[in-house]
Amino acid sequence: MSLPLDGVTVVALEQAVAAPLATRTLADLGARVIKVERVDGGDLARNYDHVVHGTGAHFVWLNRGKESIAVDLKSPEGCSAIRRLVDNADVFIQNLAPRAAERLGLGAEELRVAHPELIVVNLSGFGGGGPLEDRKAYDMLIQAEAGLISITGTPDTPVKTGIPTADIASGAACSQAILAALLRRWHTGAGATIEVSMLEATIEWMGHALYTQLYTGSQPPRMGLSHTSIAPYDAYPTRDGKILIGIQNDRGWRTLVTEVFGVPEFADDPRFVTNVQRVANRRECDELVATKTARWTTAELDMRLAAAGIPAAQVKQLDQVVEHPQLRARDRWRTVWTEHAQVHALLPPATFEDTEARMGDVPALGQHTCALLVESGLDTDAADMLITAGIALQSDTTYTAATR
Repeated sequence: MSLPLDGVTVVALEQAVAAPLATRTLADLGARVIKVERVDGGDLARNYDHVVHGTGAHFVWLNRGKESIAVDLKSPEGCSAIRRLVDNADVFIQNLAPRAAERLGLGAEELRVAHPELIVVNLSGFGGGGPLEDRKAYDMLIQAEAGLISITGTPDTPVKTGIPTADIASGAACSQAILAALLRRWHTGAGATIEVSMLEATIEWMGHALYTQLYTGSQPPRMGLSHTSIAPYDAYPTRDGKILIGIQNDRGWRTLVTEVFGVPEFADDPRFVTNVQRVANRRECDELVATKTARWTTAELDMRLAAAGIPAAQVKQLDQVVEHPQLRARDRWRTVWTEHAQVHALLPPATFEDTEARMGDVPALGQHTCALLVESGLDTDAADMLITAGIALQSDTTYTAATR
């Protein structure tokens, strides 16, 4: 069975996290993704670190299944080659600095005059216009501007999230919009110009916190592992550690105190009988739960809670996540190649019953340059001349049956 995006070609002038995440999603779904990189080091995420057998962890995560062409876009020859590749693409996505694509002749208006059916996506920190249009827009900065840091952490210490949430939010919005634009084009033949702002994507994810501010005049406080609107909802002590418990409704509270804790008298205690009352009496509620959870080990209590259908979890460390029994049982790990070694990769979370995602290799910088220059219309000699002149870079890395 073919993949949903077989036959779709994407040219991506991308770096870092947000746009590469969007295009990796498309590549997993079968699209051909041509990644345009600088000749002087390529995508900056290649060198955030070298923890995956010499390749950056972010880069390995975000760039499987792509072809890499490395050219100097400041040269007329390099820019013309990319423009010709875009001429034959279905989607062009870029996350350069504001107006940089226009200066290169790769602006949405110019491209779509020649190709009205083209889908052009411009991803930026703050979107076009407005006082922050030209500001730098790294993930942490967007988390701060979107208010995410202000509600994350403990009462004493605000923190950013441990993953690049703003990048992920905007990358997800990009891929979703591209899929919608492709669907519309298949119906109407019309292309699209799409703008995605990292700030707006992250504020969208602020959800309930934003509405709390809008309609109460106060933002939710930072509560660590607890929750502003639900109780009990926190990490509670056990004989050998802690366990997370989150009671979402009053029926769950009754089950918790009756079947798990063996104290049915608290099911109808007026302080705790509804969630609103439990939140109003959070300290007493948490003290009661903590007194009871401390009777068991973490593993014992986890089993008791699961048997009763109470939402609970142990706080896994990443070494435990790598070996997570659910991932193993569902056969979610695959292997792909990087320029240095074979590495593990997780299948994407959306599973098609009749086909598996295309788990392609992670390209070396400029691995496909010569072939793509020829595809753009140059003959082999002309492509070699650009490489010799330093206008383009061709890696000598190949992934063959022999290296596998």
